[in-house]
Amino acid sequence: MNRKSKQLFARAKKRTPGGVNSPLHAFGSVGAEPRFIRSGRGSRTTDEDGRTAIDYAGSRGALILGHAPATVRAALRQQTARGAGFGAPTGLEVTLAEMICEAMPSMARLRLVNSGTEAAINALRLARAFTERSRVIKFDGCFHGHADGMLVRAGAATADSPGVPLGEAANTISLPYNNLEAVERALARHRCEVAAVIVEPVMGSAGTIPPARGFLQGLKKLTREHGALLVFDEVLTGFRLGYGGAQEAFGVRPDLTCLGRIIGGGMPVGAFGGAEPIMNLLAPSGPVAQAGALSGGALTAAAGIATLKALKKPGVYRKLERLGEELAEGLALAAERAGVAVQINRAGSMFTVFFCAEPVRDCRTAYASSAARYAKFFQSMLEQGVCLAPSQFEACFLSLAHTPNDVAAAVRAGRRAFETAAQVPA
Repeated sequence: MNRKSKQLFARAKKRTPGGVNSPLHAFGSVGAEPRFIRSGRGSRTTDEDGRTAIDYAGSRGALILGHAPATVRAALRQQTARGAGFGAPTGLEVTLAEMICEAMPSMARLRLVNSGTEAAINALRLARAFTERSRVIKFDGCFHGHADGMLVRAGAATADSPGVPLGEAANTISLPYNNLEAVERALARHRCEVAAVIVEPVMGSAGTIPPARGFLQGLKKLTREHGALLVFDEVLTGFRLGYGGAQEAFGVRPDLTCLGRIIGGGMPVGAFGGAEPIMNLLAPSGPVAQAGALSGGALTAAAGIATLKALKKPGVYRKLERLGEELAEGLALAAERAGVAVQINRAGSMFTVFFCAEPVRDCRTAYASSAARYAKFFQSMLEQGVCLAPSQFEACFLSLAHTPNDVAAAVRAGRRAFETAAQVPA
């Protein structure tokens, strides 16, 4: 039944480490092999074996309009006829930058890049240049790309990955998410050394974990008091929790913002931006190095503009909130009927089903959940035509292409899937 996907995976493993071009594409943590996707339309994908599934992974949150939306297809067709890219400025990139800055007033100026990793690397370089300090505070479980300095967790003597120089890890302090006291102690201990505190305002890289009441506001206060910059990594939350992102939803204006995913309409993209005095340090205006031959590419900008125009229409985020609420409530009831302890964390159209009895507030409580139960749950859902994130510790996403019928189908599938998961020892 999986013949074509299995054949492709076997071929891929001969040429690509692990058979995938990102660990995020692997299904190993759910005890399966990846399905190779042939096409997507609306809320559904079809794999190379012809099996269709309702997709709640959404290209890891990038496809907030769903797969192959008509407006984005039209924008890409039009631009492809003119040229895919030029390695030179275009009016499209100016328009996209203007739309983003209008949506997020904290970003007076921005620079487009090609990935969230690039955005985080350069935002932190700017923060260090602006403050003339070296250390950075991050939070366990938050992912800010695979730059050397970000591959660190609390209590570790070395980085999480071989190949990272000790000096890179030494300049990063990793703390528990949602713990203001730990941040206050770290800033006091390393007084006048911390350039920035970087955070996912809603954690999505260990599963969906919203901020505790006052956490983001507290970070803003502490960074201001200690002369550090607050950096919001909104690669996942930007234009998802609202048109103005998490900073609008929670009423906290960061000093620098990192974006990705949605602003490219499905194309590879990243962006970082902030106040003029900080951003003007960036080359060619200032001395801070940063460059990218393909940054601000015409295809990416065209797709991004079409996406943001669609998201600006009235009622868009109310629809996403309503669908998210219905899905979370339906799955919670299905789990209760199956006698399975779960925590369903949700922030707007982001959600994660954690297989544990205690509330999930940070990385430690997230990792206490049962990955084995989630694997069985994932497999059963996929067999029933519902595709979730292929890891207990990733967020799932709704899109504007999802319908109430799609939500009802996921809840129906969940009833059987929770019963299957219940057979796995907790």
